[in-house]
Amino acid sequence: MIVLMQVEASKNVLGTELQPCSQDPVTGFFRTGRCDTGPRDRGQHVVCAQMTEDFLRYTKAQGNDLSTPRPEWDFPGLEPGDCWCLCAARWQEALEAGCAPPVVLAATHEKALEVLSLDDLKAHAQDQSSS
Repeated sequence: MIVLMQVEASKNVLGTELQPCSQDPVTGFFRTGRCDTGPRDRGQHVVCAQMTEDFLRYTKAQGNDLSTPRPEWDFPGLEPGDCWCLCAARWQEALEAGCAPPVVLAATHEKALEVLSLDDLKAHAQDQSSS
């Protein structure tokens, strides 16, 4: 007997189905292009954000260099304009430092709301029409 389990689609911060964040470069903790999370993702890489020069400089200064390519990890390095699944706590730190990058709400996992406020995310939404 075969038992099929129905897996519920992940939700975004707006309560709808989680949308892809980026396929070029491929992002996400699981490198699926989506900001999905799970028990192994201790950093909660759930915020789909569009990189800015200010944020890339800030996160590098914090010890997380996202702009330098790392071929050994199949990581191309990010440039301003690229979208990437960020750790919710790092996005909050950047917000407090005044350099939070724009957020793609439809591609930001609902788990982000365990760390971040929806109002802050909406205030930094890349596409204000989706808020």
